[in-house]
Amino acid sequence: MPYKGFIIHTSVCPSINGKGFDFWIDASGTVHAAPLLTDPDYIHLCLEGDFGLPSATSAPAESKQQIFGACKLILDLAALYRITPLIVKPHNDFCPGSYFPWNELVLYPGDGYH
Repeated sequence: MPYKGFIIHTSVCPSINGKGFDFWIDASGTVHAAPLLTDPDYIHLCLEGDFGLPSATSAPAESKQQIFGACKLILDLAALYRITPLIVKPHNDFCPGSYFPWNELVLYPGDGYH
């Protein structure tokens, strides 16, 4: 059964607690993969930081690198698993947080990376 899309988490989510995600994207944009994919329906990405606060990361440039890393990972995984990169959902009503930069996720394969 193919994946349906992607779920975005943040590292301060109490349900994460060091597990429950497939890829960790640190503040610098570096991607760390878990040994196994955890959910048969969605691929889970966890971004380091607290996006429930107005200043989620220490520096805007670092935030852009992290979001770029997430975008690139989503597009690469979508191509690998042949799923649409356009289905990206929050983990729940509180995670990844009300200040998560959803508008900065550029997930149109035809546009390439920005």
